[in-house]
Amino acid sequence: MKTWICGLVAIAIASSPAQAENILITNDDGLTSNLKALYTALKAQGHDVIVSVPCQGQSGMGAAIKFMRPLGPLATNCLNDAAKAGDPGVGPMTRAGFEIDFHYVDGTPVMATLYGLDVLAQTRWSKMPDLVISGPNEGRNVGTMIVSSGTVSNVQYSTARGVPSIAVSAGTNSVDNAKLANPNSALVAERTAELVGKLFANKAKGALLPTGIALNINLPDDVAKAKWKATRIGSYEIYDIRFTADMGKSEAAAAFGLGGVHKPGMVLGFNKTPPRADQSDDEAGVSLTHISISAVQIGYEPGARQNPDKWLRRLIKKLDGK
Repeated sequence: MKTWICGLVAIAIASSPAQAENILITNDDGLTSNLKALYTALKAQGHDVIVSVPCQGQSGMGAAIKFMRPLGPLATNCLNDAAKAGDPGVGPMTRAGFEIDFHYVDGTPVMATLYGLDVLAQTRWSKMPDLVISGPNEGRNVGTMIVSSGTVSNVQYSTARGVPSIAVSAGTNSVDNAKLANPNSALVAERTAELVGKLFANKAKGALLPTGIALNINLPDDVAKAKWKATRIGSYEIYDIRFTADMGKSEAAAAFGLGGVHKPGMVLGFNKTPPRADQSDDEAGVSLTHISISAVQIGYEPGARQNPDKWLRRLIKKLDGK
């Protein structure tokens, strides 16, 4: 995959791509600094971009959908005032500067993705987008965490609809709810746009992605000069996710403001054990220092429709310029 990816880098950093493409951006966080930065980067490449995200942060909601429940009006403001209480349950954002191309859904991440595919894309392009990008998430989605990830579930649905899709996740050092202008968000967007440029540059040679395959991208905290590396979901976990009878006794209690809360619930911590030698290609460990790219297949198929390993390694070679 490294060979295939190297030729894409020069195009990805150019001021504009050879051909403008239609791109839908979605996520599970709502209006964020990462979202704004990626939209700006892709528009600078000349693409036509639509945004459809949840009204509120929906981390951990996975592939949840609220069936047969009419939406709206909003009971409270959306995250970062993307829309105000009383606004419709679905529609263009009303925050100044985000009224064009940016849309919200008072629902789950997958609902926002499907709104983008079934309504926004059809209205704008009369067809599906050329690419769906879910993210960049505020925090990496690696290991078994992806089972509950709205970021990854979004691309499961869009890939099943036949749309090439990538999930992108960054470090939590990309958060900025005050000004939506974290410098790390711009770096994450730049590297994501680099990959997008490579994918579209290779489009003339065949499909954008192998049939039935999506990509799960995870970027390290220090992303500016990070190298790309093909990875697998694997068995190594950087997160310690568990149900506890006393949330106040967890190591993460203080960080989440739960120091005095002695009630049962879910807690999130970090694994202090390093990966074993046989876990050296697991994205959970690799993503701490490199930009990891893992191939994921649709749903629970027993096997990939195509072997993505060779394809992924050719892509990495192109991104690394080899």
